[in-house]
Amino acid sequence: MRKDWDTYFIDIAFEVAGRSTCPRRYVGAVVVKDKRIKGSGYNGSPSGLPHCIDEGCMMVNNHCVRCIHAEANAILECSPEERKGAAIYVTDRPCAECSKLIIQSGITRVVYAREYPPDFDWFALTPEIEVVHLPRGDD
Repeated sequence: MRKDWDTYFIDIAFEVAGRSTCPRRYVGAVVVKDKRIKGSGYNGSPSGLPHCIDEGCMMVNNHCVRCIHAEANAILECSPEERKGAAIYVTDRPCAECSKLIIQSGITRVVYAREYPPDFDWFALTPEIEVVHLPRGDD
């Protein structure tokens, strides 16, 4: 059976997560517009800096601060025009900080597979952004 577009792109987000360098959570994200991938990202350190898998996680308040989150890395790969009205497919529900980045970026649809409780649900304040929970059978 042929996959629908949402399943196709969420599966790609899970493939992208395989590049994550923080063992606390392997997360992948893909920005899509008009059924075309505009950017992808995974949890990892800023370019040129040590990765968690090499140096260990840098923990502050029970969060690793060494990594840039997958959503931020995917958004950084896109131009503002590519982001406007796009969708982002993420392996995990975005945290509060990534939710704000998504809102600010112009993305209008968020599709995620695994639950991750944000500190605050920014999407509840932005009804113009569609949020879709699309769990996978193997997660």
